Amino acid sequence: MDGTELDQLTEGEARAELARLAQLLEQANRAYHTLDAPEISDAEYDALKRRNAAIEARFPALKRADSPSDRVGAPLADGFGKVAHQVRMLSLENAFDDADVTDFEDRVRKYLNHAGDLAFTAEPKIDGLSLSLRYERGVLVQAATRGDGEVGENVTENARTIADIPQRLVGAPEVLEVRGEVYMSHADFAALNARQAAAGGKTFANPRNAAAGSLRQLDPAITAARPLRFFAYSWGALSEPLATTQHDAIARLAQLGFQINPLTRLCHGPADLLDHYRRIEAQRATLGYDIDGVVYKVNDLTLQARLGFRSATPRWAIAHKFAAELAWTELLGIDIQVGRTGALSPVARLRPVTVGGVVVSNATLHNEDYIAGRDAKGNEIRGGKDIRIGDWVQVFRAGDVIPKVADVDLSRRKIDAQPYVFPKECPECGSPALREEGDAVRRCSGGLICPAQAVERLKHFVSRHAFDIEGLGAKQIEMFFRDADLPVKTPADIFTLAARDAANGLKRLKNRDGFGETSARKLFAAIEDKRRIPLDRLIFALGIRHVGEVAAQTFARHYSTWEAFEAAVTHARPGSVEWEQLLAIDGVGATLASSLVAAFQNPSERAAIDALAAQLEVQPVVWRAAADSPVAGKTVVFTGTLEKMTRAEAKARAEALGAKVAGSVSAKTDILVAGPGAGSKLKEAQKHGVTTLDEDGWLALIEGA
Repeated sequence: MDGTELDQLTEGEARAELARLAQLLEQANRAYHTLDAPEISDAEYDALKRRNAAIEARFPALKRADSPSDRVGAPLADGFGKVAHQVRMLSLENAFDDADVTDFEDRVRKYLNHAGDLAFTAEPKIDGLSLSLRYERGVLVQAATRGDGEVGENVTENARTIADIPQRLVGAPEVLEVRGEVYMSHADFAALNARQAAAGGKTFANPRNAAAGSLRQLDPAITAARPLRFFAYSWGALSEPLATTQHDAIARLAQLGFQINPLTRLCHGPADLLDHYRRIEAQRATLGYDIDGVVYKVNDLTLQARLGFRSATPRWAIAHKFAAELAWTELLGIDIQVGRTGALSPVARLRPVTVGGVVVSNATLHNEDYIAGRDAKGNEIRGGKDIRIGDWVQVFRAGDVIPKVADVDLSRRKIDAQPYVFPKECPECGSPALREEGDAVRRCSGGLICPAQAVERLKHFVSRHAFDIEGLGAKQIEMFFRDADLPVKTPADIFTLAARDAANGLKRLKNRDGFGETSARKLFAAIEDKRRIPLDRLIFALGIRHVGEVAAQTFARHYSTWEAFEAAVTHARPGSVEWEQLLAIDGVGATLASSLVAAFQNPSERAAIDALAAQLEVQPVVWRAAADSPVAGKTVVFTGTLEKMTRAEAKARAEALGAKVAGSVSAKTDILVAGPGAGSKLKEAQKHGVTTLDEDGWLALIEGA
């Protein structure tokens, strides 16, 4: 869909689209980060994330529990030790056109309430593998890949073989974590592939694959034989600042002996950034190494600190990506996939076609209206041309959705081609697939009796940001779900697996293909280890519609314990005290609250939740407060106009100091910060005797905290 169609998306269409995007991105993450064998290009991946973020911004209540917006990287590959990053290694938000760059600067200014000069650095975005290098007292002590952003792979010995990486530094801070990109030049890549082919070994699809595969060799001698290079562009943990600006900090890294990109420039405003972007783009083919865009960063490090981070990206940086391509191919079939919430999502099965160096074999078709050639309001798209099996279709690799079927060549349509009839029944369980009025998505009505929904819920339950049980992934869930002797149909069944297995005689897990005594014992131990689970992870793991990671963390912080959370949601009804308190939580709207309450009040859902809770020891969320914070644990409400900071910055600062920020005033509110124009909330605070401060009073209270 183009930008106009995005504006016209119904809630149902948006929900189905988010489901499809989540699946595509999960598959792409694993292929790219874990297997070093990407199935789609970086441009395609970034555009998928852009589409996902745009839909989430328009429909925040539809944000999925497994939202790609909150994810960085992918699970680690086997064979390497784990390294916990002291400072998370995040990904970047993307820009695709001039308007996105202008919007980025506007958002930064608005967040900071900053009207003065605003400088940025601009540097090529290297298409390689992110690497973190930790130096202590000038000595390289550790090197780690990005991994999932929080935990990476220990590749220290391999990194020592790269000539661009200094082993010792003179004049560096006592602790210095340098971050950058490992890459391979075009010439070195061609020579490596020639040697590999001559020796009968594996050749690589592109320099990025070659660099990633070379760095992640279990034998450092193999890495040493590969021509790897390194550009430094950032830092993590520091014992003292490198400089006061991004530009000077990068220059300091160069003084310490690191290679920095010579095309890095200091720019002032969007016009200057775009000029440099076009200069780099014009040189792209002659650089001798792969880049896929230009990265812009706010130059002033104090402003970077104020801007802070979203869940997976910094607010002070953006990657302006190069654009894309398209191709024609044959539509071989249309598959219907059933998601965790029952949404039926059509997927185009294509004759494989290479588009810009990437082989594309499937694409999203969005929903039945898109296939029929109309939008959510019944207006024609693609000139009203429908999509039929056997058609020659245009696959588009840039823009809002990639890959997608963008057009149809009617001149090549077969005479006997029939309009596609979207199924009215679930292909997995046969239950009616219903489409509510005003909703573009058909949804299986089978609920938990639908095996597709049930197994997808279980996969979500054991996913990385939920229970994350080692040895129990999607493949094992599918096996146990269909197992006649050790079935796992609900989350609670996972925690009775060991006891049921002990009573199974010769049919025990250790006697089956794919398992032995050791692997079975490790699986049961891993399950047992997860009986103690933090409250936010449990809430997220339940897989309730609209309750993503951020919402789960919000509920956990607010209620603190499972008992308090369960009691509040159980008794919440529109008009009740519990309902009003639920809606008063900052960021919780009626759609999210209704979905949460409905799950707990549905008999079958509630039975499954209660059975699970009985198996667990749920750990309360302890509010992480800054030392000596005067507002730690207090509930704060902001109202009226703030003049010295934006509302977003005020909220982020309060939460960093351990306060809970609410959206409405109640008897439980501790502090109301009221700016000019404060209305009903101020009156409500006065009624309840809530401490009321103006903006200056608030800043004085938290000064020095």
